[in-house]
Amino acid sequence: MNLAIKDIRHNAGRFTLTTAGIGLLLMIVLGMAGIYRGMIDDALVVVDHIGADLWVVQHGTRGPFAEISRLPANLEYRLRAVPGVADARAFVSHNVQREHHGQPLRMNVHGLSWPEDKGEWVNLIAGRPLGQAHYEMITDASLGLALGEKLELGKDVYTVVGVTRGMVSSGGDGIAFFTAQDALAIQFDLPGEAIRLERTARVQRAGGQDLGQVQPLLLERGGGASKQLPALGSPMVSAITVRVAPGADPAAVTATIAAWPDVTVYSRAGQSELLVHGMIDKARRQIGLFLVLLAIISTIIMALILYTLTLDKLHDIAMLKLLGARNSMIVGLILQQALLLGALGFGLAWCLGDWVFPRFPRRVLITREDVWSLALGVAIISVLASLLGIGKALRVEPNKVLS
Repeated sequence: MNLAIKDIRHNAGRFTLTTAGIGLLLMIVLGMAGIYRGMIDDALVVVDHIGADLWVVQHGTRGPFAEISRLPANLEYRLRAVPGVADARAFVSHNVQREHHGQPLRMNVHGLSWPEDKGEWVNLIAGRPLGQAHYEMITDASLGLALGEKLELGKDVYTVVGVTRGMVSSGGDGIAFFTAQDALAIQFDLPGEAIRLERTARVQRAGGQDLGQVQPLLLERGGGASKQLPALGSPMVSAITVRVAPGADPAAVTATIAAWPDVTVYSRAGQSELLVHGMIDKARRQIGLFLVLLAIISTIIMALILYTLTLDKLHDIAMLKLLGARNSMIVGLILQQALLLGALGFGLAWCLGDWVFPRFPRRVLITREDVWSLALGVAIISVLASLLGIGKALRVEPNKVLS
């Protein structure tokens, strides 16, 4: 080890620059793994915490987080009548983007079935759950909305009554919780002129049909609000969450609901599977490919530097062999340098990441398993990178010292 350290001191500048480069590469590796972990955690945050055993969505769709799903809100009453169902609640999910203080504000809107669900399961860092049916919201801290701040969405103004942290969608948008009624009002908000044109077109369509002539009341109601028309009045929610009663068989409840032709049912595990292996699978493959490329680049850089350092001291290696040094000593010298280079690079990556990652726009979640996996990977890379230099050193003849 003393010989390795002396050689490093002799080439301190080159070794320092190499350590910095390796450290930055390893920080990127650690960060990309953390981003992937964060994406998974963000995608499952609502599914894991809302407490639903089953997710009932529009037939043939994959749920409110993967694609558009539309169900009549009164479906929850049908579901409550199913044997083994303890509770059924409407759930709304969609994205909105508005201007706030001159800056774009994009959020993932979640509508909860108030008053059964007031958001009490949300981990609040300030404020309280939803206390009334309208005009209140709980927001994630990433949205930058302070407790008590007011935000205009559509025709209404909403007040932030609670603030949470770590509630982010798989797309990276902060989540804002409203009542389901308010979430629907935000989603289907239309300008006054658009509403007037829609009502006029509705009257014209009804007037040109026999049904409109036979039932003039339809013509009169056609010019009013949509909720006055039975065919248009039922609000459409994204999903219905179901809780299975204690002691009931979840499989039997699922089979009963799945027999309905207008819905598709997912268990909590099934919904999680869709999110992780459906929405995030492409990101996983891309990140995995980048990690492999970065590992190869790190190995090549370390191998070139160690090989260069070995070339610089071939005369010294020949002298050591002439004095009777064994090959194991030469191998140990180069291997120690490689492992020291990898260890210092790993330490630098850890320190830089600890400072940089909290400032990322996306959550970077570093687990202990990731750290140990990276440490093992660095050790393997260090050994592989040393092989080129070791091979060159072992081929040096002792009589080279005389040349």
